[in-house]
Amino acid sequence: MLFKPKVLFGQILLQNNIINEEQLNTALAKQKETGDLLGVTLMKMGFVDEEAIMLPLLAEQLDVDFISLKEKAIKPDIIRRVPAKFATYYKVLPLSYQDEALTIATPHPLDINIIDGIGLVTQGKIHTILASEKDIMEGIRKYYGVGAETIDKMMDSVDVEDALDQTVDNIEEIDSDASIGKFINQILLQAYKDRATDIHIEPYENDLKIRYRVDGILYDTQLPTNIWHFRDAINSRIKIMSNLNIAEKRLPQDGRFKVKVGVVDLDLRVSFLPTPYGESVVIRILSSTKLYNMRELGLAGEKQNILNELIKKPHGIIFVTGPTGSGKTTTLYSCLSNINNTDRKIITIEDPIEYQLAGTTQVQINPGIGLTFAAGLRSMLRHDPDIMMVGEVRDLETAEIAVQVALTGHLVLSTLHTNDAASGITRLIDMGVEPYLITSSVECFIAQRLVRLICPKCKKKMKVSVQVAQELRLDSKEISEGFTLFEGEGCDYCNFTGFYGREGIYEFLKVDEAIKEMIMNKASVSKIKSKAIESGMQPLIRDGWNKVRQGLTTPSEVIRVTKEETN
Repeated sequence: MLFKPKVLFGQILLQNNIINEEQLNTALAKQKETGDLLGVTLMKMGFVDEEAIMLPLLAEQLDVDFISLKEKAIKPDIIRRVPAKFATYYKVLPLSYQDEALTIATPHPLDINIIDGIGLVTQGKIHTILASEKDIMEGIRKYYGVGAETIDKMMDSVDVEDALDQTVDNIEEIDSDASIGKFINQILLQAYKDRATDIHIEPYENDLKIRYRVDGILYDTQLPTNIWHFRDAINSRIKIMSNLNIAEKRLPQDGRFKVKVGVVDLDLRVSFLPTPYGESVVIRILSSTKLYNMRELGLAGEKQNILNELIKKPHGIIFVTGPTGSGKTTTLYSCLSNINNTDRKIITIEDPIEYQLAGTTQVQINPGIGLTFAAGLRSMLRHDPDIMMVGEVRDLETAEIAVQVALTGHLVLSTLHTNDAASGITRLIDMGVEPYLITSSVECFIAQRLVRLICPKCKKKMKVSVQVAQELRLDSKEISEGFTLFEGEGCDYCNFTGFYGREGIYEFLKVDEAIKEMIMNKASVSKIKSKAIESGMQPLIRDGWNKVRQGLTTPSEVIRVTKEETN
């Protein structure tokens, strides 16, 4: 420490009622152990959570400048003046270079070790500015890329050409802190922190991109510039973790592995696809222990009551429909969790098993050895189940067995890939299922989508335009009301997207007598849908609009996920 303030910083905080005597004494004791500045220690201990108050006071006391990095844009040529491994080790971020002096942001502006360390890799004087450690680390990730310091160290210690031709043994022999394994762990950890459901690793001619899917939308991840050199090594390491053939690069491969983040177990499903510039990889992240209740799914009021009645029926089929990634399996597991008790035998057959549900028998299909959905369904019947869940009805054989199972006194839950509930009927007929079998066995078709929820931290009011009102099919009374809607402005909490989390919107098409008659007559999808709406079915877009009125999501988000409905 180069400078000792004349007025003790702790006393200033006490005078301003920012902390109390007990907190100060505790922090001072902790400071002796860590050697950190008192202000940094107070923030780490949670005694001071307002950096907007704390850091400016600290800067004034230390007679240094303070900067908030949240709105700061830094030029690439400035970032390149400090290597990633130095920026990460010393927790600094270069800000500007002028008159042969480099200005860096640091949580320890008076630490001579930091100034000397950065002076080793850059010419000229070093000028320090106080900034939040959290903002600095976020800035390092933003400007240098995820795992940049690892790639930097590997570039120093591993020949690039050798990295392209890494074998299994070579990769496993890397014991240093800088390794492909560490880099992949950093990618996985960042994906988990960002709430990503999928990681896309995509090779191009002279580039490698990694994208995270968050709340259903893909976002680019900032990466180190040298990452392209390690693309084959990255793929080989993932194949080793997934127990796949690392020598096979011409054919698609699928695998899985597990990792642990704190107390959370993550199940990772991996898929490799050959492209002209290398293998494209998608890693799907599943938290196999996280189950949602119906309210968390977005079901409330009448719809929740309808679903509760349906899943308590002794027999019949309930189909959940929607495109890939619309949350169908999550809804089915919520239903199973709701009715799972000791007096019922529940068996599921899936591809893959996405959740672990205690008290149920779960089967993973394996077409390579003949264990298909149809074959599994036949065997499941010999185990005397009360309730059966079929991951997906894909063909006539599976559909017919599911129907027969329902007709013999079992409740069956399954999914179909269709755009709306009414299309589920024609999908079954197109497969070859006789209309009378549909009317005898199916209780309900449920269509669903996932809409992004407005970030609670940056939620603000907005007004609906006439065009949006028309697209949402509002009536004149609703338009004339002039009610207030909401949107997300974008903030750190939601990564400046304006959205945080997702919730389902639903339509329930119950197979009543009127619908049964239309099925027998093979009526068109539009006629069946019109009749269902006439009988009280609320279509997807109307359920979405209800969530807009509740301030949960935005009109544009509802239009985005229900664009088939608005055409």
